[in-house]
Amino acid sequence: MRNATFLRQFAAAASLVLAIGTAQQAWAQTPGTGGPTPTDPIPDPTAVPIDGGASILLAGSVAYGLRKLRQRRNK
Repeated sequence: MRNATFLRQFAAAASLVLAIGTAQQAWAQTPGTGGPTPTDPIPDPTAVPIDGGASILLAGSVAYGLRKLRQRRNK
């Protein structure tokens, strides 16, 4: 029972330290530029960055679907 109390107190203290550290990081941020300047080009709203991860996910989904179809056909 004593061990459980210690763990609860440790978790509470760790959470408090983490919250204070996060708050200090938030206050330390610089104000920034306030957004894009009028001379910046406006990006294309339909431009979607599709990289290799999406291709691998699509290929895996197709392979999984084919496997399920073959399993259903063999039953």
